[in-house]
Amino acid sequence: MTEWQTVHIEEIAEKIAMGPFGSNIKVDTFVPTGIPIISGQHLHGTRVDDGAGFNFITDEHANRLANANVQRGDIVLTHRGNIGQAAYIPRDSEFDRYVISQSQFYVRCDRSRALPEFVATYFKSPIGQHQLLANSSQVGVPSIAQPVTYLRTIEIRLPPLPEQRAIADILGTLDDKIELSRRMNETLEAMARAIFKDWFVEFGPTRAKAEGRTPYLATELWDLFPDVLDDGKPLGWELSEIGREVEAVGGATPSTKESSYWKGGENHWATPKDLSKLASPVLLDTDRKITDAAVNKISSGLLPVGTVLLSSRAPIGYLAIAEVPTAVNQGFIAMVCRKRLPNLFVLFWSYENLDFIKGISGGSTFAEISKKAFRPVPVIVPSVQILAAYESLIRPFYERIVANTKEASSLAQTRDLLLPKLISGEIRLAEAEKMSVESS
Repeated sequence: MTEWQTVHIEEIAEKIAMGPFGSNIKVDTFVPTGIPIISGQHLHGTRVDDGAGFNFITDEHANRLANANVQRGDIVLTHRGNIGQAAYIPRDSEFDRYVISQSQFYVRCDRSRALPEFVATYFKSPIGQHQLLANSSQVGVPSIAQPVTYLRTIEIRLPPLPEQRAIADILGTLDDKIELSRRMNETLEAMARAIFKDWFVEFGPTRAKAEGRTPYLATELWDLFPDVLDDGKPLGWELSEIGREVEAVGGATPSTKESSYWKGGENHWATPKDLSKLASPVLLDTDRKITDAAVNKISSGLLPVGTVLLSSRAPIGYLAIAEVPTAVNQGFIAMVCRKRLPNLFVLFWSYENLDFIKGISGGSTFAEISKKAFRPVPVIVPSVQILAAYESLIRPFYERIVANTKEASSLAQTRDLLLPKLISGEIRLAEAEKMSVESS
């Protein structure tokens, strides 16, 4: 292996600078189009994500914030709030200029010595994250003290440029595949939500039939819908309560002082935090596992595959379908769908009714929706035939989402295994390339 060098970031940086003061970018300065502002939502991967949507300021405003302007190849890092984020602006980015937020800073690499793709990847590795966060404080809002000065002093092991490129390409290819799966899932979920809203919220087919408009569904589907509204809902559909249509149960936290509940546990145990990290509403794993003895301490026990999970506090509104049997803590309303409504109906019904659910929440210190308040929430139940048609139409979407999520999870595991080994020079490129191909 060609010799690697240990260098300080300031030795390979053309520029390191902070974002603007908070008073320099306010909501009332946003415009419909202009120079995009990078925020934390754009930094989840190694590349700045143009697909996450932007707020904009005018060119003139951006010019006044010249020191906070970034361009293709710059690496953007977060020094306040969700610290530890690091992503570079790729060569094929949608815009050629951006402005970073007041919670960010950036480094512009001397490309004759260091590739931004490699350096950003380095800061995603365990050793890079450790170095970034070593000068941070978790008191109040998490923050990195003197981020620009501190970043200059960080040491990084740097291989020659060809090896930097090869390492970045291997890991970047895995990231690209993960990102493709995420985008596919976003599209599939958006399609499913649009169909649900049209059929069961806006009653589009029934309204169109009542008004004599041209059918926009296949004949066999179109014929299933009533052609008149009765008291604001399609004729023959039933007004019910969600608690009558699903088994709405809660969970609990087994005593953390009892090691027999946790040590060697193999049963999934979900908290809202597990759902907060999901890119799609599919739960495949949980951070913590519990033993059978612990499951027996939770009245709802081990919930079956297909259960719809709704976080009921801190915060209200995370949603997912459990694709593994799982127990839950007290931060959930879990909906077991053994009655009339299938779980894909319940999932998208929950999305559509989140504002209402949050509106009836209580709690003195933080918002919380109790099972008692949740169960009477109204739900309109369509005919058996339409529910069956909806299920047959949407189920393939969801199965594809699950398959994509599993593939992305496998790719992420490979990436996370390779990342520290490649960054440290522990394994050779040929071995890494083989592992990357096998995981695809």
